[in-house]
Amino acid sequence: MLAVRKVRRKLRMGTICSPNPSGTKTLEVCNADWMASLPPLLHNVPLSNLAIPGSHDSFSYWVDEKSPVGPDQTPAIKRLARISLVKKLMKKWSVTQNLTFREQLDAGIRYFDLRVSSKPGDADQEIYFIHGLFGIRVWDGLMEIDSFLTQHPQEIVFLDFNHFYAMDEAHHKRLILRIQEAFGSKLCSACSVESMTLRTLWEKKCQVLIFYHCPFYKQYPFLWPGKKIPAPWANTTSVHKLILFLETTLSERSPHGSFHVSQAILTPRVKTIARGLVGGLKNTLVHSMEAKHFQPPPVRSRLAGGAIVFLPLPSKLAQALTLLRNIK
Repeated sequence: MLAVRKVRRKLRMGTICSPNPSGTKTLEVCNADWMASLPPLLHNVPLSNLAIPGSHDSFSYWVDEKSPVGPDQTPAIKRLARISLVKKLMKKWSVTQNLTFREQLDAGIRYFDLRVSSKPGDADQEIYFIHGLFGIRVWDGLMEIDSFLTQHPQEIVFLDFNHFYAMDEAHHKRLILRIQEAFGSKLCSACSVESMTLRTLWEKKCQVLIFYHCPFYKQYPFLWPGKKIPAPWANTTSVHKLILFLETTLSERSPHGSFHVSQAILTPRVKTIARGLVGGLKNTLVHSMEAKHFQPPPVRSRLAGGAIVFLPLPSKLAQALTLLRNIK
């Protein structure tokens, strides 16, 4: 029964390639290769002019409630977390995804919002994903992504390392080495944003753009500065205010020299968490967006100056990719 439910969920999201009458797989419902299946008209369009689906706190499909509370939390939260029940409640608000990296990639997600940290007492000095509680090791996540890219050589991903916690120079060097080890020749060197097209990247066999919001990017040619991918944040619990914010920031974004992230997400406040303490993030804010039939910014209109769009509702993803594929 669990397997059946999982298949049904993926079919709703358009992530499984369904056979057509001839027995071959149809690209129309297969999002794992949506970039490869785009019409030739879009192969020479800068990536910054395409709408690209992304996920928020992309790694937080699993967090370890048995680990210490992360350094991204306040001292007051750390004290409260000594009570085991508090960590269980934290988990309900720290988990913002229900799909693994691989499942997100299969669904069509190509931008990943990443927050990382060292872990107190970790003798191996590994770097972990973090959102209130510690997630999986960064190395494990990178290998999962690389495995997908090897199997799908025309898909391009954006990895945005935008928050770093409890990390000194040695930690940064270790993380950057891990990135090199994971992706090797798939890494795309920083250059003019306007020169980044699907065809250019395919010819160079490059599939990974790494954005690094820390001065260390200057020391490595394959690290793009964080300023090349601004991500304005609405910081609201109101769907109406969020839509106005997205429309405003899209119209005001720089037309050249950078990508742009539209964070189509609601952010809980203290009173929001207090009211929905037991229900958690999904049952409070995500259901609020579903109830109000939230729609991400139209994909077609973004082609004049595209954006990476956080999609909190996976059910909207197949619709967005279908629009891109049907452009003539």
